[in-house]
Amino acid sequence: MDILSELFPLPPIPTIQQAVFIALALFTVVGALIVAVAPNLYHNALGLIASFFGVAGVYALLEAEFLAVSQVLIYVGAISTLITFAIMLTRGMMYGRTSSTNRQVVTASIMAALLFFVLWGVLSHVPWPEVGADLPNGELIIATLGELFVTSYLIPFEMMALLLLVALAGALMLARDN
Repeated sequence: MDILSELFPLPPIPTIQQAVFIALALFTVVGALIVAVAPNLYHNALGLIASFFGVAGVYALLEAEFLAVSQVLIYVGAISTLITFAIMLTRGMMYGRTSSTNRQVVTASIMAALLFFVLWGVLSHVPWPEVGADLPNGELIIATLGELFVTSYLIPFEMMALLLLVALAGALMLARDN
């Protein structure tokens, strides 16, 4: 029994924060898998919404409330809604079933497995720090972020707005009758 416990030590019991993170990560990964493999396009869009919500939950867990709210408002509220309406308004796509496999499924599976094992190997050998830095006041973070949006990051901020406009125009073009 001693030899087994030395060879295969039991993992430590996760904290509540780690358990919540694991649950959110699994929720996000399952949503992403639904996006990749569901045969119905509407189910793909629902999986995308679930994946976006999972990412917002991870942001909230990291105490980045502004990013979490932005994720929900922009991606779940705007982009996903536009995609869902475009799918629902396009009659042929709503009820049609698409093939969830193609000729690259074997190659993609091998590459995904290799990527998983490489990332697992890298992440398991990184000396992760235990102590976190103190965060400044929440209002100061929001004020600084707002100032950066209209000064240093004005062009990327405007490009985000342009992306939303193009997504809206694309959804309208998909939904219109020919």
